[in-house]
Amino acid sequence: MRDPEPCRMKHTQQQTELVVENKENDELNKEEKHHVKTEEQPLSLSQIKQKNLKKRRGEKSFTCTQCGKSLSTKQSLKMHMRIHTGEKPFTCDQCGKIFRQSSSLKRHMNIHSGEKLYKCDQCGKTFLWASNLSIHLKVHTKEKPHSCSLCGKSFSLLRFLKEHQKIHTGVRNHMCFECEKTFIAAKYLKVHQRIHTGEKPYKCSHCDKRFSRSEHLKTHERIHTGEKPYHCTACGKSFRHSFSLRCHKQKIHNLLLLQ
Repeated sequence: MRDPEPCRMKHTQQQTELVVENKENDELNKEEKHHVKTEEQPLSLSQIKQKNLKKRRGEKSFTCTQCGKSLSTKQSLKMHMRIHTGEKPFTCDQCGKIFRQSSSLKRHMNIHSGEKLYKCDQCGKTFLWASNLSIHLKVHTKEKPHSCSLCGKSFSLLRFLKEHQKIHTGVRNHMCFECEKTFIAAKYLKVHQRIHTGEKPYKCSHCDKRFSRSEHLKTHERIHTGEKPYHCTACGKSFRHSFSLRCHKQKIHNLLLLQ
């Protein structure tokens, strides 16, 4: 009878050799893959730009039929189309003003609520919008880098300089279609048009009285708060309005002349 022991040993040796061979094959495959990756040429700058452009185009699959602009979502396209159609579905229940976007209406409502979330850490003055606070901060830094070449007056923002320069050039390209009065800036026309529309978007939080201009509301509210920010340097008397201070100074000046 044949001894089974040598057979078992031979079988075990064959299994061991097979395992070693498989392991070596795996290692060779890994090395080949590594070489393939390292041999790949890096993309040039133009190829990267082209790849990114294709990716963006793939993401923006909604195209405006009016101007060809591509947008990433159907909702974005719907909002964009309102520019062409003139649709303004969001209405302010306080003054009736209409907006294309709900975010614009929400921002506008701060005018009526009087909620001023942005506070100056220098003087404590509060503002409706962050952009207004940013402009205000230049009052403290006294930074006015934009100067008028005709009169030398300086401004904190370039747009203020451009508006000012229209005084010298006489350009008044914003016209009211109701009375044909012209203005140097759109903001002045907008305020003027409230005369015709009767719009008064600024409401007093104390007595509900309404005003067409924010500065008129601010002056009115001093009746309730008792604030008198204008002071006479000669006698120390305080006033709610700059106009009252000017009249007071003129009165003192006339009295001095009579003495």
